[in-house]
Amino acid sequence: MSCSEDTTPAPDALDALDDAAAAAAFRRLARLLQHRSDAANIDLMGLAGFCRNCLGDWIAEAGNMDKEAGRAIVHGMPTQEWKALHHTLATPEQLARMEESMAKNP
Repeated sequence: MSCSEDTTPAPDALDALDDAAAAAAFRRLARLLQHRSDAANIDLMGLAGFCRNCLGDWIAEAGNMDKEAGRAIVHGMPTQEWKALHHTLATPEQLARMEESMAKNP
């Protein structure tokens, strides 16, 4: 059998990661995003294809909660409060980068 015929997925190291370690890493990421309010969501979307809101939405989905509750966890405050403090309007260039980046997501 050639490599291209192998349909058995390789073990995923993320699935094997201890839940406590994964939770600690997630909390560190969330706290860094709370601290780095200078890293705009639109720029995160343009570079990585996800932002604070996406991460909050994933939390909400995994925890069976509404999106605002998940987003507030990531923002460290209600979303509207975070927006009032840190949100700026996206430039056309930022929006174009975001569109290009999002197209790469699975």
